[in-house]
Amino acid sequence: MSTSLLPPFPDEVVTETKIHYVDLPGDAGKAALLTLDNGRDHKRPNTFGPASLASLEAALDEVAARDDLAAVCLTGKPFIFSVGADLSVFRQLTSHEQVLEIGRLGHRVFGKLATLNVPSFAFINGAAMGGGLEVALHCTYRTVSSAAPALALPEVFLGLIPGWGGATLLPRIVGPENAVTVIVQNPLTFNTMLKPKQAAALGLADVMLDGADFVEQSLAWTASVVSGEVSVARPDVTDEAWDAALARARGVVSARTKEVPPAPRRALDLVANARTASLADGFAAEDQALADLTLSPELAASLYAFDLVQKRAKRPVGVPEVDPAPVTFVGLVGAGLMARQLAVLIAEKMGVPVHLVDIDDDAVTRAQAALTDDLQARAAKGRLRPDLAARLQQQITMGTDRKALADADLVIEAVVEDLTVKRQVFADLEDVVRDDCVIATNTSSLPVSLMAKGLRHPERVVGLHFFNPVAVMQLVEVVRAQQSDDRAIATAFAVTRQLKKSAVLVVDSPGFVVNRVLIRLLAEVMSAVDEGADFATVDGSLDPLGMPMSPFALLELVGTGVAAHVVGAMHQAFPDRFTASPTLDALAAGGFRTVYDTERGAPSIDPAVAALVPTSASPPSADDVRGRVLRSLAQEIGLMLDEGVVASAADIDLCMVLGAGWPFWLGGITPYLDRSRVAVEVRGRTFHDGAPDASR
Repeated sequence: MSTSLLPPFPDEVVTETKIHYVDLPGDAGKAALLTLDNGRDHKRPNTFGPASLASLEAALDEVAARDDLAAVCLTGKPFIFSVGADLSVFRQLTSHEQVLEIGRLGHRVFGKLATLNVPSFAFINGAAMGGGLEVALHCTYRTVSSAAPALALPEVFLGLIPGWGGATLLPRIVGPENAVTVIVQNPLTFNTMLKPKQAAALGLADVMLDGADFVEQSLAWTASVVSGEVSVARPDVTDEAWDAALARARGVVSARTKEVPPAPRRALDLVANARTASLADGFAAEDQALADLTLSPELAASLYAFDLVQKRAKRPVGVPEVDPAPVTFVGLVGAGLMARQLAVLIAEKMGVPVHLVDIDDDAVTRAQAALTDDLQARAAKGRLRPDLAARLQQQITMGTDRKALADADLVIEAVVEDLTVKRQVFADLEDVVRDDCVIATNTSSLPVSLMAKGLRHPERVVGLHFFNPVAVMQLVEVVRAQQSDDRAIATAFAVTRQLKKSAVLVVDSPGFVVNRVLIRLLAEVMSAVDEGADFATVDGSLDPLGMPMSPFALLELVGTGVAAHVVGAMHQAFPDRFTASPTLDALAAGGFRTVYDTERGAPSIDPAVAALVPTSASPPSADDVRGRVLRSLAQEIGLMLDEGVVASAADIDLCMVLGAGWPFWLGGITPYLDRSRVAVEVRGRTFHDGAPDASR
């Protein structure tokens, strides 16, 4: 097959396929061991572009020509199997025909693993994602190393589909229920990756083996399969199981995306097609879907967001070029849920002792019991090794005496969101800690500069705004107060790196980035309710964006009391833009945490809540609400950039993706405002140079 339609790819880092011939244990015969290796270290994983596929094809053709082999085995370089297609190649494809060709090329090459005259084995020794996992699916059998960091088919998360066999083969290997989990549900759930144990439990891998001598163990297992000592059964799936799996997946897609982006629906169609289609027809359908999606605006937006997360997040802008303070002991003021989450994260990732201080013995006793319960629950669910849980229990101590923080290198306050209380905490801390101790606040919106005002050493105060749940959310807003010095900021960035989080530098201002955007959104939708729009209309107004969480689902998560407090605070800071909401205040005063009648189930609105909506002869429509929300966000983000809250629009997008779950297929918030012409309407220009002005 000619590849003349494909342009040259001079920047492709070619993954070579190297061949070694080995004798299987127990006189089981000779095997060809193919190793994928791009010649780089683990920081540049193996990927597949046209030249890499050509190398694999040449190796498969060579081993297929031999008649003395009992098996063909495929593995990767140290720590890496393969992370799939080279995305730099896909960025350069400009036509439907070119994408069809790259899809067919991958299918042809990978398919040779399934048509050998001997069984093929994938030894998944490290990370395996996308096309890297798909090449393993074409093999007859799969082993996985217990040390492999992650396995996934993340294409739907990026606005694509598993296009080199995954959507067609996986249901046949693991059954439709497990297939829709891996192909659709996991990508739409914060791009969840599988651990090796999970992959083996799902049937994606036939056996999990120890990582220390993984290849040797895999060869021994191969010998046992070739000799007939071990056999592997595939699931026998009933029509009822297929129907149930597809129905569940459709519900997931509807709930998570409002069925706006095409990729999840196309992926689900391919899985359904695998129920009856031949392999050839299934692969052809994958080619067509891949060609349709690769040139879509959703993929362009997803690749922009992907670059933010993979590149900008790892090289944050504004990190001072000074040495951070060494942190060997961390203190926390407060022992509530947020403080306990932070304590576990710090103890686990940094390996340093952590001491929590709370107001009285009862609070400490409750916190210690809650911490023990949390650690034991994680251990019972297999999310934490029992020995690590015991170690963390010893590392994290608690008490009421703040003098125990005297030797701390970093102290983080995580008390109630009240400026007066936080200022008192800081003042008390300054009488206890060393002069070089960095003091941080986990406030979500209060001005850090005011907390530091009046201290003897205000320069060592910084904001470290973590998001809940701490273990899941990747963003940390590092807040530079007016008085913060470079050492404090550098220390904050160093700590977030050790915690495996992504930090964005934010200048101290009300709400910082994420909460300022979300509260402006919430203020606008509540303003529409105040004008007589019913809750259901308002709640569905943003569905065309495909947001994973509706406005009132967000309100329920935050709580009406907290939301009313924060909206009120932002109204005081920016009264011309953040409107105080009488209806929201009434919800908070009435003790309504949600607008929904939970006994009847969403989207049923609680009648007592519905009664709070003012009567209007001409309430705003859903289109009206959506338009005003988008215009308000364009205005607010423009002002944030004018004020220098962050370095660029890319930082706002990164914050919204990592801190608010803004969908990848929207590319953050600013590219969507550019594409939909809202940015031009509000600001007279786009947020990004060269951005398209046309609506999608």
